[in-house]
Amino acid sequence: MLDSDAIVIGAGPAGLACAATLAHRGVKATMLEKADAIAPVWRRHYDRLHLHTDRGHSGLPGLAMPRSYPRYPSRAQVVAYLERYAEHFDLRPVFHSTVQTIRRDDTKWRVDTATARHTAPVVVLATGWADFPYTPSWPGQDDYRGEILHSSRYRNPTAYAGKRVLVVGFGNSGGEIALDLAEADVDVTLAVRGPVKILPRDLLGLPILSWAIMQSWLPPRVADFIDAPLLRLAVGSTRKLGLQTVRKGPLRMIAEDHRIPLLDVGTLARIRDGSIKLRSGIARFSADGVAFAEGPTEPFDVVVLATGFRPDLRPLLPEAAGVFDAHGLPLMTGRATTEPGLFFCGHLVVPTGQLREIGIEAQRIAQLAAAYLSR
Repeated sequence: MLDSDAIVIGAGPAGLACAATLAHRGVKATMLEKADAIAPVWRRHYDRLHLHTDRGHSGLPGLAMPRSYPRYPSRAQVVAYLERYAEHFDLRPVFHSTVQTIRRDDTKWRVDTATARHTAPVVVLATGWADFPYTPSWPGQDDYRGEILHSSRYRNPTAYAGKRVLVVGFGNSGGEIALDLAEADVDVTLAVRGPVKILPRDLLGLPILSWAIMQSWLPPRVADFIDAPLLRLAVGSTRKLGLQTVRKGPLRMIAEDHRIPLLDVGTLARIRDGSIKLRSGIARFSADGVAFAEGPTEPFDVVVLATGFRPDLRPLLPEAAGVFDAHGLPLMTGRATTEPGLFFCGHLVVPTGQLREIGIEAQRIAQLAAAYLSR
């Protein structure tokens, strides 16, 4: 049985930030990571991915991203930065440690993995959500002879040359994967089921994130009203393209529906020039393709499901009370929960940048954990 002041589960950005800020407060933390390296999710992302938030607002506590990085760092640069972050703060996760259950044991938490048992008064779940891909199903899918893969398994367009590819979903992953394929001259179609919201990545020369931060003191409805004319001018009309627009403004959409708008990095231009074709949502699969809700059946060799992620953390904490919603997501992230010494970090969708929010939450958790331990 291994003891420490705190156990941090996950060695991605949230786990690293929490371990570093806890150490700064004098809290000895053990980091558990089921993979064999830090930032495993970032290592698996598709090759062309860049941060959608700017470098200046994406550094974790205590170590800014290098000034040599571009405004929007690449996937590889983010991984390199996280490796430097771990080295800078001497963070040494215990790899190959898949957590099975977390249970309260008197005044401590007991964390069981396949090979060890760890105990500590404080536990921080910093697992994120990208390890929980959501893969819906449709009628006829079992008869389809082509390849179906979730977007988390897509890397680059090389394997799809000469094929007809359908990308399902108009979030940031779907939009950027379709763009990646179109730029490689792959025949690509986007299936869009419902209304969408599109934002420019930059507005009047500033990252759209900076606008959200500047307006964070305003109610979302008010900020959306102020921004609407400028956003319409920047994005242009999409109605003729066949795209319906979500009636809510982007900040309300994030706050109320926990959905992130598409930050356009070139997808819209490729839709306008016909490089990316648009179709409605999927009705059913056939042996060789897909029938759409509004349109005939079309042949496709590959279907990429950019259908997001749906983490359910309840199996990890089978006895915890009052910490999860009906879907297994934490009711509270970056703050104290109803269970003493239990915290979550990085599980909140925000308009002001996920990495920035992780840094804020990690510092708050470290403060709360240190105070809890002192009692």
